[in-house]
Amino acid sequence: MLNKMMEQFGINPGEDLEIKEQQETKPPPLFKVFLINDDYTTMEFVIHILENVFRKPSVEAAQIMLHVHKNGKGLAGIYTRGIAETKVAKVHELANLNEFPLKCTMEKE
Repeated sequence: MLNKMMEQFGINPGEDLEIKEQQETKPPPLFKVFLINDDYTTMEFVIHILENVFRKPSVEAAQIMLHVHKNGKGLAGIYTRGIAETKVAKVHELANLNEFPLKCTMEKE
């Protein structure tokens, strides 16, 4: 019975089977997501974005917001490509809904 099953899958029962090496998987590339400072978006809204989109605690959100304000750009988080793209899109969606020009970018780590 085993021989018949092997033949169904194209395996010759008398043939030596080749053992293939298992390939190691690499972790996916990561992307840094940045918030970009502007002269119109309120500090409160930036904190709201950091707390609700990036799930930052209040104190950390305030620190990142101040960094963005002082330096023009601040790191909101590091994610895989799909998650980073989703976060960038969510920031832009919420900014548009609230009529703020807040921009968010991502860069490969």
